[in-house]
Amino acid sequence: MATKNSSITLVLRIGILLALFAAIATALVAVTEQATRSQIADNERATLLRTLNNLLPESEYDNDLLASTLTLPITAALGMQTPSLVYRARKQGQPVAAIFNIVAPDGYNGKISMLIAIRYDGTITGVRVLKHKETPGLGDKIELKRADWILSFTDLSKDNPPADKWKVKTDGGYFDQFTGATITPRAVVSAVYKALDYFHQQRDNLFAEATQ
Repeated sequence: MATKNSSITLVLRIGILLALFAAIATALVAVTEQATRSQIADNERATLLRTLNNLLPESEYDNDLLASTLTLPITAALGMQTPSLVYRARKQGQPVAAIFNIVAPDGYNGKISMLIAIRYDGTITGVRVLKHKETPGLGDKIELKRADWILSFTDLSKDNPPADKWKVKTDGGYFDQFTGATITPRAVVSAVYKALDYFHQQRDNLFAEATQ
């Protein structure tokens, strides 16, 4: 009888130890997952901020750019088919620039996703391509790492060049096209101009809350 009780006691002890180990392991996994999730979020935030600062240098604003956002509804003028964020930069409380997500829907191989930063006065501080499927060696020259063509938008505005010159040169416009690939730059130029026009019309609304 004593042996049987001892066996039961041993089984219970083993069961308790196993349960304890399982609880500790679960807790460790949860803590590790939380720490990893937090680190991933921090890394994503840092990467996004670096991308935005490539378009608008930190020296030009003093607010938390990632916290000063406005959610735009689906906006055809920006080529967006889903709600998107606009990042609003300020310095000493005054509007400085807005950074948008825009899409050129008519690239040679589909949509071209971009970021554009526009100063409060309507001039472009920069445009960068985020994602595209254009032909390597031809249409991919819209990427900064492939060519400096995308820099040609810097400091331009809705009226500079005039509206009828917001085209590639083969169409009688201001912007260079690529040898063997006219459709891609044509799509980007059109999308950038539409974003400038949208900003010109909506500037006060975009900065109203930030100004307050």
